[in-house]
Amino acid sequence: MSWAILIFSGMLEAVWASALAASNGFRKLWPTVLFLASMMLSMVGLAYAMTDLPTGTAYAVWVGIGATLTVVWSMVSGAEKASIIRVALLVLLIGSVAGLKAVS
Repeated sequence: MSWAILIFSGMLEAVWASALAASNGFRKLWPTVLFLASMMLSMVGLAYAMTDLPTGTAYAVWVGIGATLTVVWSMVSGAEKASIIRVALLVLLIGSVAGLKAVS
């Protein structure tokens, strides 16, 4: 259960990071509301997962999922340019996160 919550919390990290960018410095209401709600849920989920999982592993997995999904969303939406090197580095990041889970 802790792993599922951690994965969902990592996904919410990508939501709040993207909403933060869309909020234009907290000048837009709905992206700001989405940022606050998703950040709160993401942190609560991370905190819950850390009660059962090693802190370093849980945090690294949470950040890895959030960072990967944020970059992928930025590439899909056109905010960042996709390249073979970026995709290869994301695959390496995903492999590292999966490796941390495997050895935990």
